[in-house]
Amino acid sequence: MQKQELTKEQEQIARFAKAMGHPIRIAILQMLANQTCCFHGDMSEVLPIAKSTLSQHLNELKDAGLIQGEITPPTVKYCINKKNWVLVKELLGGFIEKVAF
Repeated sequence: MQKQELTKEQEQIARFAKAMGHPIRIAILQMLANQTCCFHGDMSEVLPIAKSTLSQHLNELKDAGLIQGEITPPTVKYCINKKNWVLVKELLGGFIEKVAF
């Protein structure tokens, strides 16, 4: 059998899955999904983590393209990246269907 290269789709699925691979990040995504946008300070009051740790999780989600942020000093407002969520649903849904028994 010949070795195969990883596809862009496989790499993108893995990137999204890695970004969602922490319970706090899931909580952040759920929080943002229930609102139009949310400020960093508001999230830090609700989630059981330090502000600096929250920033790291938000950066991971943002780097993966799952959320987007708007800086309006002194605050940062985050929301779901709707365009990429269409892609997330498509890729993860297709992957789950292919692997399902």
